[in-house]
Amino acid sequence: MPNVADAVDAIRNGELVIYPTETVYGLGADALDPDAVARVFEAKGRSRDKPISLAVPDVEAALGYTDPTGLEQEFMHEFLPGPVTVLVERRETVPDILTAGREQVGVRVPDHDLALSLLADVAPITATSANVSGQPSARRVADLDSITDSAAVVLDGGETGGTGSTVVDVEAGEIHRRGANADAIEAWLDEHR
Repeated sequence: MPNVADAVDAIRNGELVIYPTETVYGLGADALDPDAVARVFEAKGRSRDKPISLAVPDVEAALGYTDPTGLEQEFMHEFLPGPVTVLVERRETVPDILTAGREQVGVRVPDHDLALSLLADVAPITATSANVSGQPSARRVADLDSITDSAAVVLDGGETGGTGSTVVDVEAGEIHRRGANADAIEAWLDEHR
């Protein structure tokens, strides 16, 4: 059975991996390699005008690729790691293909031991569900669709939580997608605005 070291090698070689998070299985590639990110779009059949988030092992690591405001950093320290994707201003090292040309990038710090082990050795990686666009997200390896054909390594972390991450723009005070912890996030935004 493949292990984290196999997944790290695959990502460093520009290949795709499937990894578990606390929400659903994710499709990972080197988030700073435009060719690897392009392979993620191809594998998912995803439109290039829909941005993909990046995953890092902790908030401090995110600061190397993003330029969050004080309020955004406060939010990130409150809710990460966890089932939240925080939209923050990206740095120049983050390629346009990942953000679909936008100035913000979604940051994810998954609250899952296997994902964090992977991210401790190779980050940032792409953070998008491991499924063909339009198909249901996978909670178990057995639920994965044909996307496994595109992945060099599949890390099996058992069954995940199943609810997608909440996507939030802290500065705008907006939740773009309600998922896990959405009520707590909404309350935090109301309190800090």
